[in-house]
Amino acid sequence: MLAGKLYTLEQEQPGEGTGTYNILWNAGHPVFEGHFPGRPVVPGVCMMQTIQELLERLLQKKMTLKKAANMKFLNMIDPTANPQVEITLQHKLQEDELKVTATIKYEALTFMKFQGTFV
Repeated sequence: MLAGKLYTLEQEQPGEGTGTYNILWNAGHPVFEGHFPGRPVVPGVCMMQTIQELLERLLQKKMTLKKAANMKFLNMIDPTANPQVEITLQHKLQEDELKVTATIKYEALTFMKFQGTFV
């Protein structure tokens, strides 16, 4: 679990089939010592884990990623330059699977777009 260690949840706005979260990256986290020294970048796997954790928080149950149909890393997140980001989740149940769309951005700058299936 990355919440409370790699990031802190600053604000959340859950809704019907959607959720918006403002998080603050912890630039002092040890993951940045190796990714990368002197130029920290939030690892893609950590972005994906953060999306999963926020989805589980929204739904109040554990979820497993079944398929990442589309995952685009558009810009790197430097936690010192962009310590705060907004994560938006949209979901709908379809044939016993949860179809999820998510974005990670700060204002007009989009860092990641995701479309996939969770069970």
